[in-house]
Amino acid sequence: MSRLQRVRENLRRAYDSGRESVRLAREDSRPDSDAEVDFAPPRPEPDDVHHSTNSRDDAEVPHSLRIAAAWGWRLIVVGVVAWALLRFIGVISVVVIPISVALLLSALLAPAVGWLRRLRLPPSLATFLVLFFGLAAVAGTFTLVINQFLNGLPQLTQGATQGIRTIQEWAKTGPLHLSDDQVNQAIDNAQNWINSNTASLTSTGISTAATVFELLAGALLVLFSTFFLLRDGRKIWRFIVRLFPVNARWSLADAGDASWATLGAYVRATVLVAFIDAVGIGIALVVLKIPFPFPLAALVFLGAFIPIVGAGVSGTVAVLVALVDKGWVIALIVLGAVILVQQVEGHILQPLIMGRAVAIHPLAVIVGIASGVVLAGIVGALIAVPLIAVLNTGVRRLTRRRPEVPSTAVVVTGASPG
Repeated sequence: MSRLQRVRENLRRAYDSGRESVRLAREDSRPDSDAEVDFAPPRPEPDDVHHSTNSRDDAEVPHSLRIAAAWGWRLIVVGVVAWALLRFIGVISVVVIPISVALLLSALLAPAVGWLRRLRLPPSLATFLVLFFGLAAVAGTFTLVINQFLNGLPQLTQGATQGIRTIQEWAKTGPLHLSDDQVNQAIDNAQNWINSNTASLTSTGISTAATVFELLAGALLVLFSTFFLLRDGRKIWRFIVRLFPVNARWSLADAGDASWATLGAYVRATVLVAFIDAVGIGIALVVLKIPFPFPLAALVFLGAFIPIVGAGVSGTVAVLVALVDKGWVIALIVLGAVILVQQVEGHILQPLIMGRAVAIHPLAVIVGIASGVVLAGIVGALIAVPLIAVLNTGVRRLTRRRPEVPSTAVVVTGASPG
């Protein structure tokens, strides 16, 4: 036998030996037929299991009920968080209200600060000049309005007394034929209603600033917050953005930029619309020779910062003054002028000046103002609509599709509220 044949014979024997050892090992591991074998039966698959469920028990619940329950507990969680946030804001409202006012003032004055800084003025000097002249203008306007009211208060009081007497006589001799007791009771009920509603409207603002110290502290906080927001707003926002994860910084920075631009556009447009409202109603008061035209126009200007309802309510004061001093005919003409100015504001000025950047549905405005009055009185009515406008823009930016950013790009970490 040759050497090659011997090698092949040895390989065949090794192969046969290996197969035999494997067969013996399988026979040794096979259990005896008489032995009891423990095994776990396969778990049956649930029938008709929806892809959103994990068990047959869940599948027994209707799909619509499962969806409603999922929405329900999530809404409960969101409601609890919102309630806790409102309670927290209520506790620190002495701080929140001045900072909110400071944000509105900063959005209004930021373009002026930017213009001075482009003239190579130092940031602190530019901010100080804008803040100083802005406060001087506001203080001068309030001083002039208060002096006008104080100077004409005796005449207004006399006219109001005569107007009330005229109304009482008309209630007695007119178609109502009321007695003296009925007239007095109606006047008392009206006075009590005005007092109670005035108290409920201003209760929050008065309770949070019940002492002179709190008023002074709030004014100083507004002043200092406005100064630092105007000077260092961009740095503050960049610091806040860096606190968030890297993947969220771009979206948050973009939403912050858009929200700040919306707030600035809203505040500046509101000031312009309020000025036009005050000028329009003021001209009507001057032409009709109504007392206190400038103070009443200033009151309309301040009231116009509450959209839709503010200028109308403040214009009602002008109508009442006209009724007391000039009679029914002139009062109706003033009322027509107020309604005309309101229509021009709502249908021409608001869409033209504010544009689509801060376009909010009137229903959202009314609901926001009502909620603000309930939660925070007059201050809540003032900041409700700007807050809705900012949230509307910010949420829209956060929910839009994020553009693809190259892996080598630098992550944006800053936006500007200032």
